[in-house]
Amino acid sequence: MANNIEVKELLDAGVHFGHLTRRWDPNMAPYIYMERNGIHIINLYKTAAKIDEASEALKKIAASGRKILFVATKKQAKEIVAEKAAKANQPYITERWPGGMLTNFVTIRKAIKKMATIDRMKKDGTFNTLSKKERLQVDRLRAKLEKNLGSIVDMTRLPGALFIVDITREHIAVKEAQKLNIPIFAMVDTNSDPRQVDYIIPANDDASKSIDKVMGYVSDAIIEGLNERKAAKESKAAAPKAEAKPAAPAAPEAPATEEAKAE
Repeated sequence: MANNIEVKELLDAGVHFGHLTRRWDPNMAPYIYMERNGIHIINLYKTAAKIDEASEALKKIAASGRKILFVATKKQAKEIVAEKAAKANQPYITERWPGGMLTNFVTIRKAIKKMATIDRMKKDGTFNTLSKKERLQVDRLRAKLEKNLGSIVDMTRLPGALFIVDITREHIAVKEAQKLNIPIFAMVDTNSDPRQVDYIIPANDDASKSIDKVMGYVSDAIIEGLNERKAAKESKAAAPKAEAKPAAPAAPEAPATEEAKAE
């Protein structure tokens, strides 16, 4: 992955632009290259190294069959994250973070099952037996659930990791993941505390070009992991089963001796 990450591409995408120096978090100091016109500039060589590190870890998680939940509710990140996550066949949250999404996952699954129940009602005709008012209420409930939870309908268990854009904004998701010891990957700007994250990618988390560039590397790594998993499964299925070895013939019984016969 490292060879594919070009610092010039990161520069062109504006990944290096941090926040105003007066809004910085001192814990981001190791990732800051310099200050220019009152703005911190992120060291892109360190960003490239961290993208590589995070990508390798995400590839392994994807290859193991576990899901990576993407979280980004800020306007400039929503569509990009939804597109990249869907491309990598991963769940994502781009609307409001549902409180207890991780820590109360059983309740979230019940809400998802409610969506499935409504869909079944529409298929078997039960929905049409309801009054006009009831149908309207059910449709509104279905639309609300779809908006908030539609992208995680296939997530039947807790994710293997979270990928977050802007940990300051998504602080509730961060806290829930920490409580359950779920690894956190994140794009972290100069105004956030990197100590909350397991795999930090120091980057501009406000510009859509920057988010798109980093998410591109990340989603490609996940797809690579999924392809490895698929290839391993196909290889295993194609491997000829070892033929069962025939059982060794039983040893012939020793002829009875004269003494034994006499007895």
